[in-house]
Amino acid sequence: MGAAYVGRNVILGAGIAGISAAWHLQQRGEQSVIYEQDADWGGLCGHFVIDGFRFDRFVHFSFTPDEQMAALFERSSPLYSHVPVCYNYWHGHWLRHPAQNNLAPLPCEEKVRIIEDFVARPRKDAASISCYDEWLRVQYGDYYAEQFPFAYTRKYWGHEAHELETRWVGERMRVSSLAEVLRGAFVEQEENFYYTSHMNYPKKGGYRSILDRCREDLDIQFNKKVTAIDVKERVVYFADGSRIPYSRLFSSVPLPEMVHIVLDCPAEVQRAADQLSWTRGYQVSLGFNRPDVAKYLWFYIYDEDIPPARVYSPNLKSPDNVPTGCSSLQAEVFYANDATLPPAEEVLRITVDQLKEICDFSEEDIIVRNIHFEPYANVTFTPPIYSARETVLSWLRSLNITPIGRFGLWDYLWSHQAFQSGADALREMGMKG
Repeated sequence: MGAAYVGRNVILGAGIAGISAAWHLQQRGEQSVIYEQDADWGGLCGHFVIDGFRFDRFVHFSFTPDEQMAALFERSSPLYSHVPVCYNYWHGHWLRHPAQNNLAPLPCEEKVRIIEDFVARPRKDAASISCYDEWLRVQYGDYYAEQFPFAYTRKYWGHEAHELETRWVGERMRVSSLAEVLRGAFVEQEENFYYTSHMNYPKKGGYRSILDRCREDLDIQFNKKVTAIDVKERVVYFADGSRIPYSRLFSSVPLPEMVHIVLDCPAEVQRAADQLSWTRGYQVSLGFNRPDVAKYLWFYIYDEDIPPARVYSPNLKSPDNVPTGCSSLQAEVFYANDATLPPAEEVLRITVDQLKEICDFSEEDIIVRNIHFEPYANVTFTPPIYSARETVLSWLRSLNITPIGRFGLWDYLWSHQAFQSGADALREMGMKG
């Protein structure tokens, strides 16, 4: 095929949703071309390699409940199945996750304050609560809410808890019983309270290799940044001066960008897009010349003077991610889209200095250090999101543009849900298998 191919199906973005859309089209006997602004495929499921250390672009595991999808991922790459045992770091203490169920390592007075407030928390139906601040207080009690999820909200979402709504929460956060809280305060529990029993990760090739079978025969054109879409003529224009006609257009381009790319965007759609919020992020990636720096598959950090919200261990996800005898860490530091970003070198320096204390390594142990910026990390669920998102999505669909993926649909999608969005897009266009 190649650049000369003029297909009726054009897909913008070679992330997991774009790959999925192209693969599902292929299963129906239809060709497509994916146009990707980067020099490689995978999007946020992609990776980069430095001196033999592989680091994913943001961190993913697969835990799809769909057996057919799971089998497809497994055929692409044999998987490790990890029990999701993760930890929380809070003021020098390590607690298994979720922290409220695993209070045993804390000093007695801290446990008393947490349990006392948990017992005295307001009695209200959580399903009726729309403010995240109130939801947290009703679920956990004031003291725990203020020390743990309030702090994490500022670090992960870049907002105060009262600025968020609650419909996104779902099963992502554990709601504990008094018996669970009391039991975990007396003894360190073996029970895993995480919302899934396993987290899968490819044995070789980084996270994106779960898509290897799907990606195999697809036509992907790289370094193709979209600058304009003329929906009347059905033509996409690129920064390199080229253009491509289309009959069907699938897009994983973030909605705040689409309103600038599609020609003649109405003012009310632009105003709606301006109400959408998201986080951006730095990834601090470290490689070590010793095998034992990484202790946990991942952990959360609640201390607000320590930049990362989460830290993962690529070598524990798969030893293929590091050279023999080495280990690695990858820390994620998030900011609201309208926040002023500190200089990357400052974030790198502070993060490394803090992690030295937390993870017990020295300067001499580090052989790779890198800081990488991603302009889109997560969709933020501030109250205007639903009406604003619907305004933008309805406008795009009225122009026969089908949104896909986390930022194309502007939703909190896990990777298997983003993959499913590629299949759903074909049904949305009335393309039956």
